Formats: sequence, C-alpha cells, structure tokens
Amino acid sequence: MRIVILAGGSGSRLWPMSRSDVPKQFCKLTSDKTMLEETLDRFKDYPKEKKFIATTKKLVSEIKQILPDFPEENIIIEPEKRDTAPAMGFNAVHLGLQGMDEPMVFVASDQQINKVDEFLNVLKQAEKVIKETGKMLDISIYPTEPNTALGYTKVGKKNIDKNGVEFYEFLKHKEKPDFETAKRYLEEGDYFWHANYYMWTPRKFLEAYQKYAPEMYEILKKIEVEIKGDNNQEIIAELYGQMEKISIDYAIAEKMNPKDVLIIKGEFGWRDIGTWDTLYENLLSQADERKNVIKANAIIQDTSGTMIYGDKNKLIATIGVDDMIIVDTDDALLVCPKSRAQDVKKIIEELKERRDKRV
Repeated sequence: MRIVILAGGSGSRLWPMSRSDVPKQFCKLTSDKTMLEETLDRFKDYPKEKKFIATTKKLVSEIKQILPDFPEENIIIEPEKRDTAPAMGFNAVHLGLQGMDEPMVFVASDQQINKVDEFLNVLKQAEKVIKETGKMLDISIYPTEPNTALGYTKVGKKNIDKNGVEFYEFLKHKEKPDFETAKRYLEEGDYFWHANYYMWTPRKFLEAYQKYAPEMYEILKKIEVEIKGDNNQEIIAELYGQMEKISIDYAIAEKMNPKDVLIIKGEFGWRDIGTWDTLYENLLSQADERKNVIKANAIIQDTSGTMIYGDKNKLIATIGVDDMIIVDTDDALLVCPKSRAQDVKKIIEELKERRDKRV
C-alpha cells in the first residue's frame, strides 16, 4: 500500500493560527511537532519509496523546511489548489506511472489518531481486500454528535471481518448535511462520519473518473501524456487549471454504484482537527482541573472550559471566563465561545471581501 499524505489544504476554521500560506498541517497544535510531522510519523516503518506527500506549488518550500530529509521526488506538486477531485486524480496519474495496480490510500494531514497500531492494521487488511475484491474502500467513524462540518456515509450489513477489521456495505454518501439532517443521521444509527481515507488502485480511480467525471478524466489523460513526454510544467498547469473545483465526494463518491465500494468501520481513536472546539475536545487529557487547555503564557482566575493559544513571550490573563476560545498571534486575536467555533469561517469570508492578507 502506497501512502499519499494530503498536505495542500488551508484549514481556514483554525484561523488565526492556520493561514493560507501556513495552513494547519504546518502548525504545532497537539504536540511539539507539526500535524504533518505527526502524520508522517505514523508510517515510520514504511519504506521511503512507499510514502508520498501531495501539496500545491505554493506550499512546497514550507514542507521542505519542516521535512528536510523527505525525498524530494516523492513530493507530488499540484500546480494550484483546486479541491480534492482534481488533486486526487492528479495523484492517481502520478502513482499510476509507477504501478497502475498497486493500491494507494489518501491520508489527511490534519487528523488525530490515538491508536496507531490499530490504524496501521486497518490499512494492511484494506490492501488485501482491494486485491481480493477490486472494490474502492473508505473509512468511516461511528458518530458521537451531529457535526455539520463532516460528510456522512450510510452503511449496510457487514460483509467481511478480516483480522479484527470490519468491512460494511456502502449504501450512500451525503457531504456536510445541515444540523437537523445530521441529528437525524445520529438517531438512525446507520450513518457514520466520513473520515476521508479513499483507497483503491490508480487504474480503478481513473476508471471511476472516466465514468463519473468524464470531462475531468479527459484532462487527466492529457496530463498523463504530457508527464510521459516533455513534462512541460506550464502545459500541465494550464490543463490542471481547466478542471472544475470540486471535492471527490461530490464528483465521484456520491455517484458511485454502491456495489463497487466497501466501508471500513474505523475504531482507532480518530478525531478530525477541523475547528477550535474539536481541537479542544481532543486535548482534554491535557486540561487542568477546571478543564482549561492552555498552550500559552497565561494567568487565569476563575476560568473554566477554556482553550488559550499564544506566544510564550506575551502574557495572556483571564478573569471570570468560561467555555471560550482565545487564540493570539502576531497580527490577529480570536475570542469566541466554543459553541461558536464553526463560525470562524464567517471571519474568513469577511477578510476575503476586504482583501486582507491575514486570511
């Protein structure tokens, strides 16, 4: 199984720490390592030639600075950010040139996994099932709350149990439902959180593009011809820019024949680090007796349930603060209730309207 770590996203809901030029995967949010380093560490026993990082041209220098020893030839550089459907197709083309029928898995660089051994066993068993069945695999997580920032996968009966890893029928996928729908999914009990670990072979990925996103497929084939030939980066960038900005969930997953997909029930301590409130929940083991998570030089009085991030050279003091998020950077300060953490996206939208460089 080849590992493709996706490191081209922006992570805007973790603003002001996560920015377009230094997104969350390059931030030290859960430990003294960046999230990208933490993700790569999970695969420390994998051969170097099996590990790839997919990113955009804009972020390559940051990756090289964080990971100076990572093989440069294993950094797959997308010409620009155009969402996951163009990106994953582009990566399937690249890995297909090295082996069309060897399985690959797309791994997000912004997720927390607490049981790494169990996670690696899932990938090991998944590789076997791909080779045995020819089906696309994905991982889903049993939900604990109605979350509108995640996609949902409806599963059917269990088909395979391989070395403790359960594979279920795929029934349908719904990307980022509204709150009432997410609440209903939670009550129904057969909808899992979509964890974004698509697994298949390059050949099968590209066949799916040919069937469900034919216009994108034609461009990907032209890119493949160019890579095999002169590898003219200007032409590749021009072709790449012609593809629609759309996620693979909308472009491919929601259209697929359910019989071509199996869903793995992920039970390895997974957590999506997409917003400040989910990050807080993930760090509760590091909280003080009043459930404060402090990643700053802080003095707190009568404060509880609060997360504080800040530079060690600047003192942050709070009095009578409850259930808040406080994030202080060199040029921006965020203060909001934890319950409003997902509304950070509204700040981003206004900054974009103002053409503010702090986005």
